[in-house]
Amino acid sequence: MSLTLLYRSKKARYVFRPTKRQSMGCLVLVCGLFLISSRSTDAPDENLARIALAQSGFEHQQREISALKTATGQKMSSVLDKLAEIQNQMVKVNALGTRLVEDADLDPQEFSFNPRTEASPLFKTVNQNTELAQYNLLSRIDIMLDELKDKEQQLSGLESILMSHHITKQSALAGRPIQAGWLSSYFGIRTDPFTGQPTMHKGLDFAGSEGEPVVATGAGIVTWAATRYGYGELVQIDHGNGLVTRYGHNKQLNVKIGDVVTKGQTIALMGNTGRSTGAHVHYEVINKGQPQDPLPFVYRD
Repeated sequence: MSLTLLYRSKKARYVFRPTKRQSMGCLVLVCGLFLISSRSTDAPDENLARIALAQSGFEHQQREISALKTATGQKMSSVLDKLAEIQNQMVKVNALGTRLVEDADLDPQEFSFNPRTEASPLFKTVNQNTELAQYNLLSRIDIMLDELKDKEQQLSGLESILMSHHITKQSALAGRPIQAGWLSSYFGIRTDPFTGQPTMHKGLDFAGSEGEPVVATGAGIVTWAATRYGYGELVQIDHGNGLVTRYGHNKQLNVKIGDVVTKGQTIALMGNTGRSTGAHVHYEVINKGQPQDPLPFVYRD
């Protein structure tokens, strides 16, 4: 197959028959020009579309980042407010611990209720530099956790000591076993009202009106709450360390065996049961099995 180009005019006629190589070259040239022409009109629109798409994506990401920053700031503000509240509570705990150590007359060197670090502005307001606040936040939380653990241990130890002091003070016998009445008979040798013979009186008698409250003179555990020969209706309390008290001739018992009683608690009502000539309470103090004169305990502070 061959290509023939014919040009004719009134004055001349021109005929051109290109070779195959020349025909192919012309064809490639024409196609190239067509593609270049077509590309030059479409490329700007495509680039603009791509730029617009990229800008839209950036704006969406900026909105998401802005929303995330706002939410993070709000959450961080809440966390900092809560930490500020905790730190204020720790200040109160330190003040309370210091006062309890002083009241209990303990060595302040053994209990340190002073804050390890001063209050940081970070716990009062959200730092304007969010990155700096976030950087310091974890370290401050670690410090507070360590301090809380330390305060917990100190308070636990202080509680044990104060509880021991309280138990010792409560179990120490003091005061009268009645709220109203009078001392009618002392400890020691006296004339027995029934036999008229000299007899050892192992306690104190407090006379009063029948039905008046009978109170424990110290904290302890009830080891007897029933009728006993000679004592009538009897309450016996074990105060520990071999110390026991007895309250006899009651009209009514308000406790039972195994009850834990506190100092000043009403344990019975005054009566006239057993070997008794009138409404009164027979009060005994027994130390390691031996009767003691209760009078020094009655007037103990």
